[in-house]
Amino acid sequence: MRHRLKDVAERAGVSVKTVSNVVNGYVHVRPDTRARVEEAIAELNYRPNLSARHLRKGRTGVIALAVPELDIPYFAELARYVVTAAADYGWTVLIDQTGGRREQERVVASGITDHLIDGLIFSPLALTAEDLAGLDGTPMVLLGERVDHGPADRVVIDNVTAAREITDHLIQLGHRRIAAIGSQRTDEGASARLRLAGYAEALRAAGLTYDEALVAPAPAWHRADGAAAMRGLLTTGVRPDAVFCFNDTLALGALRALHEAGLRVPEDVAVVGFDDIEDGRFSIPTLSTVAPDKERIAKLAVELLANRLDGDRAAPAKELKAPHHLELRESTQTSLGPVS
Repeated sequence: MRHRLKDVAERAGVSVKTVSNVVNGYVHVRPDTRARVEEAIAELNYRPNLSARHLRKGRTGVIALAVPELDIPYFAELARYVVTAAADYGWTVLIDQTGGRREQERVVASGITDHLIDGLIFSPLALTAEDLAGLDGTPMVLLGERVDHGPADRVVIDNVTAAREITDHLIQLGHRRIAAIGSQRTDEGASARLRLAGYAEALRAAGLTYDEALVAPAPAWHRADGAAAMRGLLTTGVRPDAVFCFNDTLALGALRALHEAGLRVPEDVAVVGFDDIEDGRFSIPTLSTVAPDKERIAKLAVELLANRLDGDRAAPAKELKAPHHLELRESTQTSLGPVS
């Protein structure tokens, strides 16, 4: 049996309005009254009718999350955190993937005008600020640095600093021929350019030469691309003693190629990644990596979306920065204990 506000009010001996005030977080409720209502809610296992609440506000209670690829573990893990954060607002999340294609990203962006969703959290690879101009003002939060100074709120991490820190970790360990896997020269490669910039900054700060022969492109950031890039580096004649892969899936591919070549990690070649996906905690060896706070990214994005829904939609766009840290594991250090 599904209980109603009226049932809770009768059990607590208060009005329906008082119960509604408690459920909706209204602060001006006497503590003893609030306690009686909360006790009645618990006893009856009352759950608010979120659909009715959304309809009263003229909303669907549904938001969308659009990412380039769901089979990239970073985006799958991020999606889980977005779903969890959205649940705190009673929202359902529809998830779509764009393949990083501009045409599909434009379809997703323009699709928010259909009033099927209340807002969109979007991680674009090819979209431009011009593509977003002229939309109907439905709230949108962007993830990443692709659309710089665009018309929507966005959540970013400091890719340049993070890349510099993980490269400096390799330098501090004594490595001098540090390769980079994952460079991209296409318009879609914003994250690749920023991570390459951080890598180059760390080399310059240490007095090391930036060598194009040690920078391997990757058309996509999949395991196979990382393995192919690593095999290519090993045939150049200038074998690296460390490799910074621009995401963890590239790093997993690189680990495979090094194993096939009979090279030990980290004794012969140290390897680091970026993203701190779960697979890297169970690879052999476990993977040192940059760990963006994916849970924080998701919460910030959902909060920005909620603020736009309930606040001033015409206010200037905001940019929030999520933290990151380094997770140092066996692929750069040989003295670590077992993985927990």
